[in-house]
Amino acid sequence: MKYLMNALKYCVVVPLCFSSFSSIALSAEGFFDGAEGELELRNYYLNKDFKDNGRSRVDPGPNNRGMAEEWTQSFILDAQSGFTPGVVGFGVDVLGTFAVKLDGGRGTYGTQLLPTHDGNDPADNFGRLGLAVKTRMGQTVLKVGEWSPILPILRSNDSRALPQSFEGAMLTSQDFKDLTLYAGQFNRNSQRNDASMEKLSLMNAGKVVHNGNTIESDHFNFGGAEYMFNNRQTMAGVWYAQLEDIYHQQYFQLRHTQPLAIDLTFNMNLGLFLGDEDGQALAGEQRNQTASGLFSLAKGPHRFSVGLQKVSGPAQFQRISGTSGGTLANDTFAWAYDGIDERSWQVRYDFDFAAVGIPGLGAMARLVKGTDVDFGAIDNGEDRGAEAELSYVVQSGNFKKLNVRLRSYSLRRDYGSTNSYNENRVMISYPISLF
Repeated sequence: MKYLMNALKYCVVVPLCFSSFSSIALSAEGFFDGAEGELELRNYYLNKDFKDNGRSRVDPGPNNRGMAEEWTQSFILDAQSGFTPGVVGFGVDVLGTFAVKLDGGRGTYGTQLLPTHDGNDPADNFGRLGLAVKTRMGQTVLKVGEWSPILPILRSNDSRALPQSFEGAMLTSQDFKDLTLYAGQFNRNSQRNDASMEKLSLMNAGKVVHNGNTIESDHFNFGGAEYMFNNRQTMAGVWYAQLEDIYHQQYFQLRHTQPLAIDLTFNMNLGLFLGDEDGQALAGEQRNQTASGLFSLAKGPHRFSVGLQKVSGPAQFQRISGTSGGTLANDTFAWAYDGIDERSWQVRYDFDFAAVGIPGLGAMARLVKGTDVDFGAIDNGEDRGAEAELSYVVQSGNFKKLNVRLRSYSLRRDYGSTNSYNENRVMISYPISLF
């Protein structure tokens, strides 16, 4: 797989970037007619103030600091061509990312906005150029290369300066009415604070050595099906995922939207993960069951939500290192509440200020509480978080679509070495449409 993708990059995609392929593509109307391109200018500030009683607070410095603080400016190019005409169409996608350090030193590293060099010194800049070729026949698309997939069992993390990306191949088919089928394999990833392309590992296991071997895998295999019915108000999904020789899991999802009255809607999203160790079981026992439910009631500008989540078994929820846990109901800005045996609940409120004459302005506040966490010698650990976000999207004028988000987060937990902190984020994003 790796050699195939490298061959595709150098033999097809790279020449395209240097225009040697442009004379052919110009005659293919669909290639350009269906193209979409956007350059996002992303300015990101993150401050994390540790409040625990461990070494990170008592002995601040390069390795045990009391604060993490960094500020970056990013440029994210996301360009997707259409398909050439004919029974089989061809296209190409480009993901170009580059981030520059505006502020951040050795003593305040660790926000994951930037990679760090020897001595925990944040890099001055980092980035990648990701390329993918794609082919379409009917409503079935095969894509090979590098991009940022968003799947229930593999969600690329885009919560920092640059998005996480994966290298692999994916087949998506919508040839059957209301049914979408997925299958594929990823073998490398570049995490949100890393410009390199590395093997895949288990979240929270990292590059731990087991029996002389690093706990990493070359293959993440997956398949899934999503079916819409009931006037497309209901979706049922079934997925299978395997991080070879580490874990495999199944995911079952049921999502439903139910209008109750004029301007009143109920939403429900239920999910169940069933996981276990795979093959050589490099990371040890991985038996896990994680149930998740998010329920919300929306009336006019108001939305009230409740999240319930339960992790069971001797292992915590499985996902690839660096990915988002956003499929779970109680995954938040900075904490997923997915520890071993953890049960958690969430209450959330959203308000859209368009109802009071300020379109584009929104606010959110939520509380999350987790209990019964099994962590080392602790078997009843607790964690709790309070979050708030204020966001505004410019509605017109020269800066239309400019997005400003202010986030505040507070985590308290009675286990772990950096068990409590306050966090503030300021994110300014300006998407520029290129074509």
